[in-house]
Amino acid sequence: MACGTKLNRTRFAPSPTGPLHLGHAFAALTAAKLADPGQFLLRIEDIDQTRSRPEYEALIGEDLHWLGLDWPQPVMRQSERLSAYQAALDRLAALGLIYPCQCRRADIRAALSAPQEGATPVIGPDGPVYPGTCRHRSMTDAGPEDAIRLNAARALDYLELHEIAFEDENIAPGLPHRLAAQDFIAGVGDVVLARRGMGTSYHLSVVVDDAAQGITLVTRGKDLIDSTWIHIILQKLLETPTPRYHHHRLIRDQHGKRLAKRDDARALKLFRDEGVSACEIRHMLGF
Repeated sequence: MACGTKLNRTRFAPSPTGPLHLGHAFAALTAAKLADPGQFLLRIEDIDQTRSRPEYEALIGEDLHWLGLDWPQPVMRQSERLSAYQAALDRLAALGLIYPCQCRRADIRAALSAPQEGATPVIGPDGPVYPGTCRHRSMTDAGPEDAIRLNAARALDYLELHEIAFEDENIAPGLPHRLAAQDFIAGVGDVVLARRGMGTSYHLSVVVDDAAQGITLVTRGKDLIDSTWIHIILQKLLETPTPRYHHHRLIRDQHGKRLAKRDDARALKLFRDEGVSACEIRHMLGF
């Protein structure tokens, strides 16, 4: 290893809610390639227990081994880490930065559709920016049917942040991506940190888990780049390290649409069953 070479620790974190497809293969191979000669980890994001299936988790292992990938054991599973997410929520609650929310999607749509001098809803990383209906509520009022939201304005005030910034090693490397605090509040808003019935959310769990696993380089699709603003704020609030970022290209179908788990025709298992080799898949994806 040459002097100055970075020993990256990366991870591939699929949800066991369906078979892996070509887009997942590209993401996993990218993470493994950028880890070398460091460490590549697998993490199972199974917080949605209503959709997660053990057979899909088993298939994830089969597909990745078929691609030639390996990782340390035991594998981290989010369903086994609810106490860690609760500890993070407790810290944010003690700082007065989160609140319970009883609004359903229909309630949010109705609030946003009300006449407001012709204003149109702003769409953030998680959909329409929350209008703040429950922002007055206290965590002492939280019930089992509530989601938990971050008070974005209060969090930025607490951190004394006027701007969020990060560098991406793939998209405009060397040029910081910047977002003013007021633009975060207006364009991202009070994101959900714990969904009802789950005890956490993607945004909270990914920050807590990346810190726990010592991830130094986060690799993921460029469709998630706007979520990075949220994660950097949470890292600062929870006093965890901020890793480096590499947002890679997306694998799309012949119509230019991003692949989803419902695209069974591109499932890796079907390629395997049809006799396609892992080398052919790697070549197809540019590896």
